[in-house]
Amino acid sequence: MIRTRDGETVTPKNESQAHALNALYGNAVGRGALKVLTAPALSKAVGAFMDSPASKPLIDRFVKSNNIDTSQYIMSGIDSYNAFFTRRIKSGKRPVDLNKEHLISPCDAKLTVCRINEDSLFAIKDSLYSAADLIGNERIAKRYTDGLCLIFRLEVDDYHRYCYIDSGVKSANVFIEGELHTVNPIALEHYNIYKRNSREVTMLRTESFGDVIQTEVGAMLVGRIKNRHGKGYHFTRGEEKGMFLFGGSTIVLLIEKDKVEIDSDILLNSAENCETVVKYGEKIGIKASSTTR
Repeated sequence: MIRTRDGETVTPKNESQAHALNALYGNAVGRGALKVLTAPALSKAVGAFMDSPASKPLIDRFVKSNNIDTSQYIMSGIDSYNAFFTRRIKSGKRPVDLNKEHLISPCDAKLTVCRINEDSLFAIKDSLYSAADLIGNERIAKRYTDGLCLIFRLEVDDYHRYCYIDSGVKSANVFIEGELHTVNPIALEHYNIYKRNSREVTMLRTESFGDVIQTEVGAMLVGRIKNRHGKGYHFTRGEEKGMFLFGGSTIVLLIEKDKVEIDSDILLNSAENCETVVKYGEKIGIKASSTTR
């Protein structure tokens, strides 16, 4: 279930790409086919097609089938499917909360917040991850025990660019390749533990919220994540950090214990297994008071 900040229930968008991939992941024959489809050469060829003018006819069908409101976006100069997918939003449509005490959403998304403990498993793009699985580093993951995991799931009509949640300095971008096993070792009813999506991990040393780990999650199939800056970059709150091309659609933040107090409506919705609609630059929490530390 999805709710707005006003408490209204929202109908999820049709995610045909996700449904098609899940059908393939669900059996050994499909996973064998995906091994071919996700081969580097073919994946690059599909990516090149999505970047080319030949992909432009796909745009109108995509807009109609997903009921996308293009009036919010700058639509001039779009000459490929990926140019449309990463379209820029019009000035003033996503104001950024500049209060240094406020934690902001890095993107348009449906947000779920979870507490991190040693046994936590998080459902991300229909797979299960521990914090260590997600970032590929067990030692660093332990720092976030008793902290918070914020999962931002983008749908097809969301703005696919994302921003920095505060001002600070960043680490290098660490890319983790996706994994797909053709044999299903353990079958779960709803989640695939035999696949891991490609992802890019960054440590953000923020001014207000400590060391926050941001992970962008792509897909096995032509998933591409484009971050703009490298190690040592001094970023500012609300500055564009990067974008998702076709196939990328989730951001995860790991926040240390007692650094942030998440807004009560988001916590209540998460406790009821309900996602909350949030927007790029919108307040979603506040710096933890000294009495909670």
